Amino acid sequence: MKAGADMNIAGKTVCVFVLLTVTKVTRTVGYNRVSVTVGNSSVLTCPHKSNRTMVTWKISPKVGGPCTLGYRTDQNKTDRTNCSDSMNWKSRPDQDPALEIRQVGIAHEGNYICEVVSTEGNFHMMYHLTVLVPPRLTLYCDDHGNPVCEAVAGKPAAQISWVLESIFTPREEGHDNGTVTVVSKFTSYSSNMTNTTCFVSHPAGNQSNSIACRPSENSFILHASIILCFLSVFTFVAAIYYFKLHGNRPCHKTKPSETAPNRHTPQDDTMEVEPYTTYVQKENVIYNSVSDLTVGQNLPKGLSPAT
Repeated sequence: MKAGADMNIAGKTVCVFVLLTVTKVTRTVGYNRVSVTVGNSSVLTCPHKSNRTMVTWKISPKVGGPCTLGYRTDQNKTDRTNCSDSMNWKSRPDQDPALEIRQVGIAHEGNYICEVVSTEGNFHMMYHLTVLVPPRLTLYCDDHGNPVCEAVAGKPAAQISWVLESIFTPREEGHDNGTVTVVSKFTSYSSNMTNTTCFVSHPAGNQSNSIACRPSENSFILHASIILCFLSVFTFVAAIYYFKLHGNRPCHKTKPSETAPNRHTPQDDTMEVEPYTTYVQKENVIYNSVSDLTVGQNLPKGLSPAT
């Protein structure tokens, strides 16, 4: 039992010694985040160690496959695998193993590791490269006379703000290459606005521009048409209500004024008597005719009634 315990202790001691040796031999010198504006050049350095025997750059871009650049001191020889011409040694690798990236593009974004093997041990330097794309600032007036600011195709997305207080909601539109377009429309609290300034904030640099917008004629005509239409509808509804309110009242016969004297003319008497006189005359004629006929029937033959 005692011998087995001693063996376990010895095994653990060996493991700890090996781990400490590996840690001492292989060291990570640093991890760095680097941002580069698209189109510029970037230089990534390696740990400066004497008695270097081999240097290797291992590159893993987000777009495309990995590539490697290597140099061996004993053979004074360099090699490259799947690396574009834009990535190469900054100078002679036996003097300076730094990596230079010319005309940085979005495709270069990714992880870069430099491994140095020397008599002192193995050393690593790690980089994460981020490519910045400054947006293109565009400022214009829309059809309604509102200023519109666009930060086109920026990476990362830009931040838009206005000098004057306003109501605006930025809208983002992503693109296949990783860039983002941000659009912001300015809506002023006051109609007396004459000049507005748009600010675009971005890690690659800030930009600003100003513009003066006036309400368009089409917008004025539209607003005037809406107001006239509203007034016409209001007038029509008011007229209907008025006629409906006064049309339902019952009709009352107007009484003659009691104070006004009744003017009675002789012509009025004549107009009232003439119908009665005509009627009496007609009755008398009919009566005389009937009377003559009756008398004639009762006389003896040979006699006729006197006319």
